[in-house]
Amino acid sequence: MYSVSGYGCMIADRVRTDAYARALRLAVNSESVVLDIGTGTGIFAMLACRYGARRVYAVEPDDAIEVARSVAAANGLADRIEFIQGYSTRITLPEKADVMISDFRGVLPLFQHHLRSISDARGRLLAPGGTLIPQRDTLWVTLAEAPELYRKHTDPWGEEVFGFDMSAARQVVVNTWQKRRVEPEQLLLPPRCWATLDYATIESPNVGAEVRWTVEREGTAHGLAAWFDAVLGEGVTLSNAPGGPELIYGQVFFPLLRPVELAVGDGVAVRLSADLVGEDYIWRWETRVLERAIRRASRPTSSRRRSGARRFHPNACAGSRRRTCRSWARTARRIVLSCR
Repeated sequence: MYSVSGYGCMIADRVRTDAYARALRLAVNSESVVLDIGTGTGIFAMLACRYGARRVYAVEPDDAIEVARSVAAANGLADRIEFIQGYSTRITLPEKADVMISDFRGVLPLFQHHLRSISDARGRLLAPGGTLIPQRDTLWVTLAEAPELYRKHTDPWGEEVFGFDMSAARQVVVNTWQKRRVEPEQLLLPPRCWATLDYATIESPNVGAEVRWTVEREGTAHGLAAWFDAVLGEGVTLSNAPGGPELIYGQVFFPLLRPVELAVGDGVAVRLSADLVGEDYIWRWETRVLERAIRRASRPTSSRRRSGARRFHPNACAGSRRRTCRSWARTARRIVLSCR
């Protein structure tokens, strides 16, 4: 849940809010019934009224809905918006919606019960052929050379603190993803699509895939960077990709257990998965580097380390022929958007 000030920060992100407003304007006409899931303080519900919607159902489990009611009344819209406090999965409507809009993603769309809520509402509350906003999200990943981001994770735990061994804390932080700002020049490899979320058909909240590269420039990988490209409506897009307009979302940074040197010709495979367990996602990321044969042949035999069995947790990077870094994280601490 967000605070009222948190909703204000989201509204103040004009790139985000203007994109959703454009998609809503394209979808709404004078006969439209609009369902706004996660209405917060009601901005999309009121915009739907402005664009001519006949009726708007605004759903929000948080007490911020009381602010939305007051704002709607102050703008003369109380008679056109029905505010419903609760979860969309537990409500019914007196009529099917023609348009359904929602934006309760986190840094990525894989956030709490976002996907399950969309799937449920699409099946029960949206009319056949109704319009979904957003329509689709494409998720991207690549390796990043970002020593300063990595140090923010690891420096407090890299050496003894007041004479205490804090390595157990380091094991936790390198298995925890963070919202960060990643710059285009920090990307070591071309981005690869690792998932496409089509909201017209999606059913499962769980996502996972493997992507591969051949390294074209050398560098040191410190973690994975991930982001989304969203299609909100016909010709209306929104992206938190590095190098684009700075949005409230930021990007996701998944640290490696240790930095890994990459050379031209190395093969890289990344397995990234997110599974909803209870209220939160468990994230797993595994990076494998297969060195070129010519580089392996030039290494002294004594320099090779044995690549032993690797357990799910704790994880390690080992072996000179294939270096594998596995990490996992459960978002028990919810990462919320902020104004920074």
